[in-house]
Amino acid sequence: MSYALVVGEALVDVVHASDGTVREHPGGSAANVAVALARLERPVRLATAYADDAYGRLIAAHLAADGVAAGSDPAVVARTSSATATLQADGSARYAFDLDWRLGEVPLAPAPVVVHACSLGAVVAPGRDQVLDVLARARSLCPVAYDVNARPAVTGTGADTVAAVERVVALADVVKASDEDLEALWPALGVDAAAERLLTLGPHAVVVTRGGEGATWFRAEGRVDVRSRPVTVADTIGAGDTFGAALLDGLWDAGLLGAPWATTPELDDARIEALLAHAARAAAVTVSRPGADPPHRREL
Repeated sequence: MSYALVVGEALVDVVHASDGTVREHPGGSAANVAVALARLERPVRLATAYADDAYGRLIAAHLAADGVAAGSDPAVVARTSSATATLQADGSARYAFDLDWRLGEVPLAPAPVVVHACSLGAVVAPGRDQVLDVLARARSLCPVAYDVNARPAVTGTGADTVAAVERVVALADVVKASDEDLEALWPALGVDAAAERLLTLGPHAVVVTRGGEGATWFRAEGRVDVRSRPVTVADTIGAGDTFGAALLDGLWDAGLLGAPWATTPELDDARIEALLAHAARAAAVTVSRPGADPPHRREL
């Protein structure tokens, strides 16, 4: 059976709203991507880590409810990770993390159609070395996707973090990053120059999301821009993860997953615009409601 493999952290978002209320949502970048793919009716497995505690059981129930299968045994940590998110007046969130991250064995048989890594799981030790191993093994089987989704509160933005991110970029075929990610990690370059730098490291495409300003697809042949969809923002939690999942969904529809990207796929500007518009449409649904709550396919 064809399936996507997502590799990275699962945690519980403890959300402090501006009105003083506190909510607990299962999340984590990789878990959000896996759930978003499942809701888009794609078979998906998640290689992650959580403990047999209250938060871990919350995550397990959340993943099971949407049919996300296990890509590894998650019971390799002593406690389930969490992120305290404090919402700002504009719906954006500031995070503080309690993270315990590593991976168990991740089999790649049968081969997935794509392997996606993201955020903290790809750059936080000791799990990052295990993630890099999975990506290196996957490259001969299928495309590799990577969402930078930087978390400076955990990793900082110095040379070590930049080097860790660039190691993952060098293994990826498609890289997604927000303008905020690029500004934080390569402040001297500017967003466009930072995207061009990532492109020189090996990926076939670098996709930059710009919030309300839309998104840009960078490739060797040039760039393609699309505008964002107008939406009333509840909060931005999980929006980038949904965008990344919907981008994979679009590539799946286009028949561009399932075999290694030995050369740049034949994508004209119109196809790229359609891929970005599909991803933006899915992300718009997520920001319109609280928490990491990606849309089902019927909602698109």
